[in-house]
Amino acid sequence: MPMAIKTVSTTPFDDQKPGTSGLRKQVPTFQTPHYLENFIQSTFNSLDDYQGKTLVLGGDGRYYNRKAIQIILKMAAANGVGKTLVGQGGILSTPAASCLIRQYHAFGGIILSASHNPGGPEGDFGVKYNVANGGPAPEKVTSAIFEQTKSISEYKIAEAADIDLDSLGPTQVGDMAVEVIDAVADYAKLMEKLFDFDKIRQLLESDFTMCMDSLHAVTGPYAKAIFEQTLGAKAGTVTNGEPLEDFGGGHPDPNLVYAHELVETMFCENAPDFGAASDGDGDRNMILGNNFFVNPSDSLALIAANATLVPGYQDGLSGIARSMPTSQAADRVAEKLGIDCYETPTGWKFFGNLLDANKITICGEESFGTGSNHVREKDGLWAVLFWLNILAERQQSVEDIVVAHWQTYGRNFYSRHDYEGIDSAQANQLMAGLRSQLQTLPGQPLGDYTVAYADDFSYTDPIDSSISQNQGIRIGFTDGSRMVFRLSGTGTQGATLRLYLESYEPDESKHQLDPQVALKPLIVLADQVAQIKTLTGRDQPTVIT
Repeated sequence: MPMAIKTVSTTPFDDQKPGTSGLRKQVPTFQTPHYLENFIQSTFNSLDDYQGKTLVLGGDGRYYNRKAIQIILKMAAANGVGKTLVGQGGILSTPAASCLIRQYHAFGGIILSASHNPGGPEGDFGVKYNVANGGPAPEKVTSAIFEQTKSISEYKIAEAADIDLDSLGPTQVGDMAVEVIDAVADYAKLMEKLFDFDKIRQLLESDFTMCMDSLHAVTGPYAKAIFEQTLGAKAGTVTNGEPLEDFGGGHPDPNLVYAHELVETMFCENAPDFGAASDGDGDRNMILGNNFFVNPSDSLALIAANATLVPGYQDGLSGIARSMPTSQAADRVAEKLGIDCYETPTGWKFFGNLLDANKITICGEESFGTGSNHVREKDGLWAVLFWLNILAERQQSVEDIVVAHWQTYGRNFYSRHDYEGIDSAQANQLMAGLRSQLQTLPGQPLGDYTVAYADDFSYTDPIDSSISQNQGIRIGFTDGSRMVFRLSGTGTQGATLRLYLESYEPDESKHQLDPQVALKPLIVLADQVAQIKTLTGRDQPTVIT
């Protein structure tokens, strides 16, 4: 009996332009009739040559994840997809989805996540399409999807029953084969190939103590399987390990503000030796030592500097890449290693071409994301395992390793100040005011600094020559210090202004300064130049990292 396909008439929505990580809106918006369906059909309409091929599908377990998966399965079947691999329970971390796309040679994947944004019935939801290399869709693909959303008039959906997402094994949706797979197994095997599990196991079975906080998000099952079951960490090492639709009422963002439970654990008298947290969809990480926070920019630089201690990277690195706002600590490592360091716009998709062309091996962003050529997404648990492998090899504390790194390379004092949920008109006025100053600032004194350059960052991809403009306003000074201003593309309400501040300190005697103290002159200057307080009414940032 042929599959019954229903063609549903629809009209466009005017707010379906994907951001840096797909389409993110509040759950009630996605629940609007035809809203999700329009975006999914527009995705299929923008793609060529996928009929009969394999799609990967899963999400971070947030509210609406299961319902959305059932809809997408029926639409995939109606649009001629040959087979869909779906994570058990609808669960797939973003790096695990990337791993599966690559391993099973899928034409792409649909990942349901709003990353580190809050979940629940009134929280956020997101959909993004990943291409055949396992990475986020590049701008030419997301632009094509957006163009389709503006003219869509109908979508196709199979008239079929929902499948059981909790039972492993093959099933069907109409004429399309579906396989519900273990969400963890393939990813865990890849990690075992990269890292010295025997050495890490010896560390975790010694008197070494660690805490892995999964923030009731997607990495819980992965962390329990890898750390507690495979590597022998004590039961309870993984905290908040059950994925919940509302992340337990928390904000699944692994930073010092939102991962406060872990921070309290790691900054007490008898703190564990090592602490880590991951985010909603498992692609970010925060690393902590006993009463010690590792800045993500430093973590990227340190992973690169110690890469040859890890089996999967023992032959060295082809290059390093960092997002433009990320500190220049990684540049110093690249210079010493005699390899290239690339500066890209914010958004993991910009690393994909460099990785595919073997121009880089390690890459990262200041927003708690690090990764490598093993997949095409940032990868939180990979970073945690990398740190554990380094700790097992060096037999030093987290703090001692970081301090030794500063002694070798100097310290890049660095901080990000986020002003969340500010009025969009005020945010745009602030950015316009900065842009109006760009031509006149170079060569001018600002406080105790002299401006070396001022621009709105533009990036020409060295592989495909595509150009990305207006990627953040940079004001750099003659002593190497700089400030960067960006409006974030990951929120769903108002605007988030991100201010990034950096200064380089070669003097070892000053390395123990608090970054907010070391950066105070730049903080004051940034407010004066951008008129942050005057235009937003905010006395201080929402989050400082």
